[in-house]
Amino acid sequence: MDKIIIKDLKLYAYHGVNPEEKEEGQLFELDMTCICDLSVPCRTDDVNTTASYAQIMKLVRKVFCAEKYDLIEKAAQVVADAVLENFQMIEKVTVLLKKPDAPVKADFGYVAVEITRERT
Repeated sequence: MDKIIIKDLKLYAYHGVNPEEKEEGQLFELDMTCICDLSVPCRTDDVNTTASYAQIMKLVRKVFCAEKYDLIEKAAQVVADAVLENFQMIEKVTVLLKKPDAPVKADFGYVAVEITRERT
């Protein structure tokens, strides 16, 4: 199978357990790998035959920022669900959701969750 890959999508949202995270918000970074058959768009060069990465990013931004969740696990699930629901050609999606400024007293690059969901 082929892949559509989005790396380091920057999203500002209000997810977190701490009240200040829900009030002030913070930057998140999202990586996504969508597994699908791209043989038709490879042959036709027609954007209407693919899952447009621009449309995927637009959807992700919309659903990711629509609500405030305590857990990044839930935010990642909402993204995966929306992608599978709205892009029928995508068979499987992996979402890596990074929280680079998590309020933890430690020296780290980011904390993250990674989930993979597929059609059943």
